[in-house]
Parts: sequence; C-alpha cells; structure tokens
Amino acid sequence: MKRLLALFTITSSIALMVGCQTNDRADKLEVAEVTRSVFYAPLYIALSEGYFEEENLEIDLTTTWGGDKTMTALLSDGADIALVGSETSIYVAGQEATDPAINFAALTQTDGTFLVAREDISSFDWSDLNGTTFLGQRKGGMPQMVGEYVLKQHDIDPQNDLTLLQNVDFGNIPSAFASGTGDYVQLFEPQASTFEKEGLGHVIASFGAESGEVPYTSFMAKRSMIEKDEDALTRFSKAIYKGQQFVETEDSALITESIHSYFEDTDVDILANAIDRYKEQGSYATDPLLSEDAWNTLLEIMDEAGELPDHIPFEELVNTTIATEAME
Repeated sequence: MKRLLALFTITSSIALMVGCQTNDRADKLEVAEVTRSVFYAPLYIALSEGYFEEENLEIDLTTTWGGDKTMTALLSDGADIALVGSETSIYVAGQEATDPAINFAALTQTDGTFLVAREDISSFDWSDLNGTTFLGQRKGGMPQMVGEYVLKQHDIDPQNDLTLLQNVDFGNIPSAFASGTGDYVQLFEPQASTFEKEGLGHVIASFGAESGEVPYTSFMAKRSMIEKDEDALTRFSKAIYKGQQFVETEDSALITESIHSYFEDTDVDILANAIDRYKEQGSYATDPLLSEDAWNTLLEIMDEAGELPDHIPFEELVNTTIATEAME
C-alpha cells in the first residue's frame, strides 16, 4: 500500500510538473500584416507593451506587402493570422473556398489614406481632380475602391474624368510619386506626413473622413484555425483590445514612444502627427468587434467598384464571439 501511495505521489508530481511546463510555454502565432503603417498602431502597442506576453502568446510578425500576398500566406498556412482588408475574405469566399478566411477582430474602422497633392492647395475642392493624373492603388483593393467611392460621391468619374494610374506595385507607389509620376496620390501614414516634411507633397484631404465607417483592416484566421484554437485567438484579441484602449486614452507622444521601434527611420514628430490625424478622424477601432452596418458599407463600396463577387452575409464571414469574449 505504501509503495502504491508513493508511486501515486511520484506520478502525480510528474503530471503536475508536465502540466505546469505546458501552461508556461507560450503559444506561438505567426501574423502577416499587409503593410507597415501607423494605421496599425494598436497592434504595435500590444507588442511593445507586452500585452501578448500577458496572454501567454508569442507573436512572430511579418510584413507581406500587399493584400494578395497576405491572403496567400494565410491560406497556404504561412501565417496563422492575417491583418488585411476585409474585402480579401469576400474574394476568397466568392471562389467557394472550403476553408474560408474569417474576420474575428477589427483593428481600423475607416479608410487610412490621404489625398496628397504636389502643391499646397489652400482652397481645395474635389472637382480640382478633373483632368489631372491620379496615382491610384491596386485594382480591387480597399484603398482604390474607397478612393473611387469618394470620387463618385463628389461627382467625379474615376475612369473618365481623370487619368487613373494603377500599374504601380503597392510598395512602389510613394517612390513613383516622389520621382514625378502623377499630380495626386493616395498615401497612408506615416508616408503622407514624411512627404510633407520633405516638401514632396501636401495632404489636402482624407479619404477616411469622406467615406465613413467601414471594416477597413481586420484580423482573420481560417475557419479551421478558429475551430482548432479559438482560445488562442481570443487571447490574441484581448491583447489587441488592450492596445486599442491604450491608443484611445493616451496622447500621441506616449503612443509614439511605444511604437517608435517599429518605425526607426521615421522622426518622432512625423509619427506623432500621423497618429493625431488618425485619432482625430476616428480611424482606430476602439474595440475589436466588427459591426454589421460597417460590413454592409463595405459591400456597397465593393459593389459600386464592380468588384463584389457575391453578397456575402455578415454572419458568414465574421465571427463576433471571439471579440465579445475578449472584451469581457
């Protein structure tokens, strides 16, 4: 009996040790972001402030430069999570994917691009774009679709009233404008503020302020990943929520200090200016929950652009359970 008791004690101790080792080992998640932008400040806050570590998560972040490349990384298991425009999940679903990409946490809630002109136009009117050359974004991507949506709201036909250039790779658009291509360009921050400081352009309007709320960039995982490890995605969303609250409550100086390591080649004053611009127009989502109204606006924007493959219902491609639990 004593031997059995001793054996039971030893076995229980070993099991406890193994269990503790398992719980202490952080879950590793591979995350692919579509670009590197101040637009994604809550993510970098969550990384720099240790919010993922608090949720026992190890994050490997890779910038994949483009929606198509980011979604390819997710679908081919090169990433567990993709941070990309919600429209890409609709494209995948439109191809009748057996394991579609599901939006589970919102990061941004407006367009993140600004209209940049070569000259500082003090009394800009959208009609000024008529007859000019506009350096646009990738066809079918959120920046371009929102851009066209805003132009149409101002009675501008982007296909006929101006010369629309869409043959420049996403990552090369800033350098193309800097080298003389186009009269106007659509740029994210901090590139827009950098161009202003260097005298290469001037921000004269905001596409985000014009277009209203839309699920512009969200975190996605394949349906199979959600079914397999919803707990890890919930903990991931908790960390993002903490980052969102930090950005919501703190000033641009403190936010800049926290995320500067992700933009080492950018001056702190440019970062702070970019953050203020995004905060002022409500671009940062204050929580990870995607709304159905914003989703329907996205479908409207895609439909007007002629890029909507099918009217995909909100509940088919959006998981609200994870974000809701993360906020509790």
